[in-house]
Amino acid sequence: MNMFSKLFKKEKKLNIDFCMKNLDRFLTDENLKSYESFMSQKNIQYKEFECQSRCKECKTSPYAIVNGEFIAANDSQELLDKLRQIRDGSYAAKS
Repeated sequence: MNMFSKLFKKEKKLNIDFCMKNLDRFLTDENLKSYESFMSQKNIQYKEFECQSRCKECKTSPYAIVNGEFIAANDSQELLDKLRQIRDGSYAAKS
């Protein structure tokens, strides 16, 4: 990558879909500000849906659909960490 490309690297746009019921179930007051800060970035677009018809996953763990890929975590902080890794290009999905 040449120097010009490094200086003006275009940030990858993330489209994130959330289930409102899932957020209500797993998002904590402790990390609400962190989520708000992350979601306010210019390269992040998000939508909240009342229901995404993923009831089994919704009941067991926090999740988001990022650019069409289902991402789940053990808790809301871990989900935010994964979202940050995806944004930074360092996320490696586990099979």
